[in-house]
Amino acid sequence: MDTLKSKIRHVPDFPKPGILFYDVTTLLQDPVGFREAVDAMSAPFSGQGIDLVVGIESRGFIFGSAVADRLGAGFSPVRKPGKLPSKTRSASYDLEYGSDTLEIHDDAVRSGQRVLIVDDLLATGGTAKAATELVTSLGGQVHALAFLIELVGLNGRDKLANQTLHSVLKY
Repeated sequence: MDTLKSKIRHVPDFPKPGILFYDVTTLLQDPVGFREAVDAMSAPFSGQGIDLVVGIESRGFIFGSAVADRLGAGFSPVRKPGKLPSKTRSASYDLEYGSDTLEIHDDAVRSGQRVLIVDDLLATGGTAKAATELVTSLGGQVHALAFLIELVGLNGRDKLANQTLHSVLKY
């Protein structure tokens, strides 16, 4: 996995001073690295009957779509408010300074579907927890959550204590 880490650009002081941003666009540009990342995110769930992958805006769309393809599953997006064209439901979550909201189409998940939630990064866990709440509110069964990167020191796992989590890279 050190090879994958070497393909991720580190941008200091973005989006604000004191933050080290892990820019996956450099990994996405590398066909071998991208394939390895998607394989590593997908492999633990192969043959586990995943019906649907839910990808969190926006890099979760990229990885989630590819993971869905690998698993032979469908794909549904979770987006910021006002981006989905049909009837939606929403879940709000706290940020370091303030709060934010995510939305999903009301018909994005069918009752009983086994769902894998995918995003590029697990930090504080608020976004992932909101996505989990959206899936379960529609009757979906969250099988697990998969992330390319986990920032261990931010304790995002604590907000997802009852969930199965898979992280490819840990910082």
